[in-house]
Amino acid sequence: MKWTNVVETQEKAYGLLKQAGIVLTEDEKKSIEIAEFGFNEFDKQGLSLITYINNEKYCAKELVLFPKQTCPEHRHPPLGSSPGKMETFRCRWGEVWLYVEGEPDDNIECVVPAGSEDYYTVFHEIKLSPGEQYTIPPNTLHWFQGGEKGAIVSEFSSTSKDEHDIFTDTRIKRIPDEEVE
Repeated sequence: MKWTNVVETQEKAYGLLKQAGIVLTEDEKKSIEIAEFGFNEFDKQGLSLITYINNEKYCAKELVLFPKQTCPEHRHPPLGSSPGKMETFRCRWGEVWLYVEGEPDDNIECVVPAGSEDYYTVFHEIKLSPGEQYTIPPNTLHWFQGGEKGAIVSEFSSTSKDEHDIFTDTRIKRIPDEEVE
C-alpha cells in the first residue's frame, strides 16, 4: 500500500473511532496500523488497529473494520512457555461476526472473500453487537468480518506477537514489505 493510501486509510479509521466516541491522541492517530496482508485488496481483507499497550504480560488494542471487511483466518500459536495469545473481543460500535472452531453453522451471515474460499475452514458463528464480548482461547483458528456499517472492537489479550500469527492462507504476509512512492 502506498504511503498516501496509508494516511488516507488512517484518517478513515480515525473517523470511525471518533464516531464511536473513542478519543485518540495525535501520536496515536499517526500510529494506526494498516494491515493489508499483502493482498492489495484492503477493503475486502484488511484491518486497521491501534495498540495502546503490549508488554510481557498483556495487550490492549482497538480493531477497526470497515463495512464487510474481513480479517483472514488465523491462530496465535504457542511460543516458548506461552500457550499462545488468549484474546477477548468486545464490540464497541457496529457489529462484528466472529468465526471460531466448533460446530459449523449452516447459514453464516458473512461472505468469504472471493478467491480465498479454500483458506477459510472454521464456521462456528458468533455475532457481537455493542457491549457484547467473546474470549478466544490460545491457538484457536478464527476470523472475523465487520457488519454493514463496519465495527470497532476492543481487544484485551495476553502478549501479542503478531509476526508469529499463523494464517490458513499461506499467501498472507502479516507484516508486509512497505511500499514507497
